[in-house]
This record gives sequence, C-alpha cells and structure tokens, in this order.
Amino acid sequence: MPKSLRKQTTPAGPSLRLSGINYLLVAAGVVSVVIGYVLLAHGSIVAAPLLLVLGYVVLLPLGIIR
Repeated sequence: MPKSLRKQTTPAGPSLRLSGINYLLVAAGVVSVVIGYVLLAHGSIVAAPLLLVLGYVVLLPLGIIR
C-alpha cells in the first residue's frame, strides 16, 4: 500500500482540557501583566513588579495547570 493511502494515526495521550476557571485565571493573568507593563511605563516601581510577578508566576501557571 502506498504511503499516501495509509491512514495516519496519532498516539492517544492526555489532551489539554480547559474549563471556565482556567480561562478566567489566564485572563486575569494577562490583565495583570498588561496593567503591570502600563504602570512600569509610567514609572511605578512598586506596583508594576508586583503585578508582573503575580501574572507571570501565579495566575498564568495556575490557569494552565489547574
């Protein structure tokens, strides 16, 4: 049988299933990062890094893992 006619199969592995809470956490992470960069551009040296760390280290990974 020629290779072009063979049915290609993919290995059955875990799929990425995201629920509403995942989307909410990812959206909160993106908003936190955007606000952090806006504050950083305006010269905030306290709130901006806190929001960036919150977004990158807490909310985005939780949205992916949970």
